Amino acid sequence: MPKSFLDKLIGPKSKLAEEEYTELDLGQYEAVLEEAPAEMYVRVAQLTGLNELPELKKEVYDGNIAIIDISLIKNDKLTSERAIKDLKQVAADVRGDIAGIGDDYVMVTPMSVKIDRTKIPGGR
Repeated sequence: MPKSFLDKLIGPKSKLAEEEYTELDLGQYEAVLEEAPAEMYVRVAQLTGLNELPELKKEVYDGNIAIIDISLIKNDKLTSERAIKDLKQVAADVRGDIAGIGDDYVMVTPMSVKIDRTKIPGGR
């Protein structure tokens, strides 16, 4: 039988015995991950009014990162300015950081987490 182009390029296929493969049970690792609590969570929220700010601020005070969709309030200048002012104050209180992500999102981080404002090459 003549050799194919691939056989000439990389050599003939070798047959691996079934004993060389090990079946992995990923379920045992998933159970461990679900049991262990994290030190920090990334919380995603949609801000529809000022009445939701206390819960969002609590998340940051508790040491979590909050990514907040402000698209529903950004047309109400008074509400959006008040919300951003409050979120900036939270970031200052915990010595964290705050930054806009596009036009519709704001990220607020707790202490020891800073937001790098440079874009990674290849991103838009």
